Amino acid sequence: MTHIAKPLVAHPGLPRNALGLTRRDYEGSMSTLCAGCGHDSVTAAVVQAFFELDIPPHRVAKLSGIGCSAKTPTYFLKEAHGFNTVHGRMPSVVTGANAANGDLIYIGISGDGDSLSIGLGQFCHGIRRNVNMLYVLENNGVYGLTKGQFSASADVGSKAKRGQVNQQTPIDSVELALHLGATFVARSFSGDKEQLVELMKAGLAHRGFAFIDVISPCVTFNDHDGSTKSYLYTRQHITELAPVDFVQIRTEITADYDAGAAREVRMHDGSRVRFRKVDVDYDPTDLLTVMDYLDRHQAVGEVPTGLLYIAEDGRDMHSENNTVSRPLYDYPYEELCPGNDALQELMKRYR
Repeated sequence: MTHIAKPLVAHPGLPRNALGLTRRDYEGSMSTLCAGCGHDSVTAAVVQAFFELDIPPHRVAKLSGIGCSAKTPTYFLKEAHGFNTVHGRMPSVVTGANAANGDLIYIGISGDGDSLSIGLGQFCHGIRRNVNMLYVLENNGVYGLTKGQFSASADVGSKAKRGQVNQQTPIDSVELALHLGATFVARSFSGDKEQLVELMKAGLAHRGFAFIDVISPCVTFNDHDGSTKSYLYTRQHITELAPVDFVQIRTEITADYDAGAAREVRMHDGSRVRFRKVDVDYDPTDLLTVMDYLDRHQAVGEVPTGLLYIAEDGRDMHSENNTVSRPLYDYPYEELCPGNDALQELMKRYR
């Protein structure tokens, strides 16, 4: 596939972050997706989030599987490490890369076909291992590359472009992630960039598996009357849990809120996620509260969005397995492979 390079010329007045970089420095190739695709809005949010967090692009590893979603990493962070895996296998590749080099910042982009069909097992085990990564699922309810068949996330009663009605029960990625123990679970809409950027910033700062399901309409095959993943349906049925702010540790907080109108969760590095105007009985750290909230709103056809659940303990795969702090890639061969005598001595411990 030929990638179209963007012009190198940038306006001298573009805002710069603490690294002296502009948003253009966080972009990639020109998109070849359909005009109006929700995935391009996700790309814009990714670019903005990394820019605002002042993350050097070369410290990022971006990975994907197969499908329309797999093209997204091509369109952001051209200076980052990148790997396009086979269909549904992105989580295991991220797990291996993260095990060898936990110093990089990992972002995986997937789709509802890539994660909830052929890659369902991989998705589940990535959550169970609590791999330290931001996992973005671009959810449009169809297989776009194979011309619009229903995916595993298509709702019962949803109508395809050609008129077929889906009768199979969908897999809800948010509820699945909650049940499997994901430590950061959110849902957003590609048409709500303000919310999506804040969620991504919080997810990147979270230690562990940060999952964001993004309803990202397919303008070619699933943006018509009868679709429950269209722009119109999502805008009419969306209900935001609460506006969310991500406050980095170095940022002074100047906002003022009435007592009981906000809820803060402190991240492992001292940064904070602030829920503005949240209901006083909603606790984003209580799994049962979150599940009850989702059930009540989904029962009346609403699409709850925002940061739904977050665990505060911050124990990721490396913490759980007591791995060494030094990245494995940095060890010389002699230390990684100390020889047969050392192997035999190690084996004695297991006899």
